[in-house]
Amino acid sequence: MTTAPVLNRREFLKTGAAGGAALVIAFHVPGSAYAAAEDQEKKPANPLNAWVRITPDNRVTLIVGKSEMGQGAMTALPMILAEELYLDWKQVSVEQAPTNPKIYDHGTGGSGSVAGSWLPLRQAGAAAREMMITAAAQHWNVSRDTCKAQNGGVLHGARKQFLTYGELVEAASRLPLPDFNTLPLKNSDDFTIVGHDRKRFEAAAKSTGAAKFGIDSRTTGMEYAVIARCPVFGGKVAKFDAAKAKAVPGVRDVISIDAVGEGAFTSGGVVVLADNSWAAIQGRKALNITWDEGPNADESSESLRKHFIENAAKPGKIVRNDGDADAALGSASKKIEVVYELPFAPHACMEPMNCTVHIRPDGAEAWVPTQAPQWAQEVIAKVSGLPLEKVNVHTTLMGGGFGRRYQADFVMEAAQVAKATGKPAQVLWTREDDMQHDFYRPASYHKMQGAVDAQGKVAAWKHFQSSTSIAAVWDKNGKDKPEASEFATAAFIPYETPNFRVEYALAHSGVPRAWWRSVEHSSSGFVVETFVDELAAAAGADPLKFRLQLIGDARKIPDFTNPKENKPLDTARLKGVLQLAAEKSEWGKPLPKGVARGIAGYFSFESYTAAVAEVSVEKGQVQIHRIVYAVDCGRPVNPAGVVAQVESAAVYALSAMMKDAITIERGRVKQANFNDYDMPRMKEMPKIEVHVVMSKEDPTGIGEPGLPVVAPAIGNAVFAATGKRLRRLPIQAADLA
Repeated sequence: MTTAPVLNRREFLKTGAAGGAALVIAFHVPGSAYAAAEDQEKKPANPLNAWVRITPDNRVTLIVGKSEMGQGAMTALPMILAEELYLDWKQVSVEQAPTNPKIYDHGTGGSGSVAGSWLPLRQAGAAAREMMITAAAQHWNVSRDTCKAQNGGVLHGARKQFLTYGELVEAASRLPLPDFNTLPLKNSDDFTIVGHDRKRFEAAAKSTGAAKFGIDSRTTGMEYAVIARCPVFGGKVAKFDAAKAKAVPGVRDVISIDAVGEGAFTSGGVVVLADNSWAAIQGRKALNITWDEGPNADESSESLRKHFIENAAKPGKIVRNDGDADAALGSASKKIEVVYELPFAPHACMEPMNCTVHIRPDGAEAWVPTQAPQWAQEVIAKVSGLPLEKVNVHTTLMGGGFGRRYQADFVMEAAQVAKATGKPAQVLWTREDDMQHDFYRPASYHKMQGAVDAQGKVAAWKHFQSSTSIAAVWDKNGKDKPEASEFATAAFIPYETPNFRVEYALAHSGVPRAWWRSVEHSSSGFVVETFVDELAAAAGADPLKFRLQLIGDARKIPDFTNPKENKPLDTARLKGVLQLAAEKSEWGKPLPKGVARGIAGYFSFESYTAAVAEVSVEKGQVQIHRIVYAVDCGRPVNPAGVVAQVESAAVYALSAMMKDAITIERGRVKQANFNDYDMPRMKEMPKIEVHVVMSKEDPTGIGEPGLPVVAPAIGNAVFAATGKRLRRLPIQAADLA
């Protein structure tokens, strides 16, 4: 738990107060929820990594190492602080913490920004508030009990005297910092900011074009760089002729850079440097390159699928084994066996990857749209040979992250180019680069077997999965435990069964993969919530009633995949969102002819989501009319932000379910841009309703939990409408015939 700082706060005041008196409170917020990603970064030496600064001009500044990528963290976090300080949240400005691992712990991912910052921010705000009250009481020579914080200052109730925080700063800064663990926190019944809708702090700047993203970075003497990478994963340059590229007006030079890592980090390639991005792109088109396609040139989506099927024909590694699923299946009179398949999926961020780096003999500076500034700093330090403290990384706004910007490949490339040229360089990826050189959601294959007894209960549940594991690439022990990143809630389902078995087999692939929005929950949610619907159909039961019956009485189910965290699935809260979604969608009420409903509920990132989809199918085309969500993410700090996150997750999920897959042929990605990797158009979007549970539990994740329930809810609705079951994504016309 956070305690009084171990740093010399007086020394920090000298540099942090801009030349004047200030009250500075230090505390700690955790970095990323991606444990494997954090393995790539060195831990900061300082346990205190965030700061609240109050100055005599009544300015309250929150300095925190979180990245803003459209998820609204930089709006929600000051709301929490302002609540405990009893001031208007607009009085709190947010500063992106400088990338200094001796002071700050950066990292934004795993839907953890608000959840991880909730208590530390409340404690920091309470500490500042209580110090201000003490300073005011001493100034008036009265009891603290007669003073209270109000409207950005302290009021003496009897005398009706009022001092602003700015007027109290100097006196408060001389007081000892209270013990965070004993601080009185504001009664949640008195909240006036948390739980109330607020507009995004950066919305106006984004609307007017004033907001600066990584791609907008400019510095004196900067060259623009694009890179020709081998189209086959793991391939490299054999030889190239730069003459035609250098003849393109505006092209300054052509160089090559080496691959870094085992084919899973950067691929190297030929770099075209130019006066502007257009010239660089045209120069790249003119290059004459011969590629050494390497060991993966024969890989294809079809060969990977054959690998999956071969794996599924043999017993897998046992991940979990309760009871005797095989025996129960062998003796069951009513059983089903089905296969679900999910392809690779790209991140498709609106802003393509980019990074601007300038390496000098005495230091380096970088402008990076990144979820992992420390990793970016370490990469640049490694390439440049400079110590970390000489590498200054500016974290910019970013046009989407979704886990893609937790990588450092584009940073590595920019650092290599800047090191080679000695000039500032911006490496810019085109949409085609982004689509064909991503770190994709793993492709996966799931063989499911289940049995239902005469009482309509699940007698056995067996889940075999083969996939291109993330852990096998990124975790320290991933090759020994590739299954660690692939199941999530699928390994501790909320549905009661005496016989439960989970098996896994790694599928080898040269295709890079990593964290994609909702990570393994994307596949596990689809599989679990479609399969339980199939079991309901086998039992002849209503899908909602079947789920509620199987969930049973209120209980806490330990997270089998991460027992150390002790964050169990609360079945009462899961039932709550299922029932709320059903109520708001009028489950059971007749719909127009040809329209049907499907439901799904799921637990991820400590949050509970349920969705009811209303669909129809005409001439082999699925039309989604409505999606009704119920969301329990603990206390919603900014309900409007929660709704926006869930809506965006729905769009993201719809794209991967309704449109195109990433397919591999001859070791390369076939898709290149949005003409052949389609996205939902506005006219195709359903009506989306989000009902947020106004819980008093601590906040939990919300950026990703809206995604896993979309595909199964829609697929289950398609089954209700047509009798056709969707078992592979994206939707195949043949599956609707």
